[in-house]
Amino acid sequence: QVKLVESGGGLVQAGASLRLSCAASGLTFSSYSMGWFRQAPGKEREFVAAIGWNSGRTYYADSVKGRVTLSRDNDKNTVYLQMNSLKPEDTAVYYCAGRKFAAVVTTTQAWDYWGQGTQVTVSS
Repeated sequence: QVKLVESGGGLVQAGASLRLSCAASGLTFSSYSMGWFRQAPGKEREFVAAIGWNSGRTYYADSVKGRVTLSRDNDKNTVYLQMNSLKPEDTAVYYCAGRKFAAVVTTTQAWDYWGQGTQVTVSS
């Protein structure tokens, strides 16, 4: 059974940093592209960042580019999202997603597995 568990969210002030983690189990982690999405109240879930399964290439939404770094540790079956210079508009539930043997795409429907999410709240 594939399981993705996010952690690292919290309440921070604008300008602060957070590192989100997503621990995966029940899968061959290195075979999966991994992504992060977020959903703010009243809004649709949107793409934040992703990393390819074979190339390790990273992709970022324009809204976070330059402030966010995504990395993966295949030995620990974990993907990390380092977020710096956080803004109130970054407030959302952040979800980890996995996609097997497939390229990174930004549409939510294309991802195979999802975690339960971790709340990030940025106060002004």
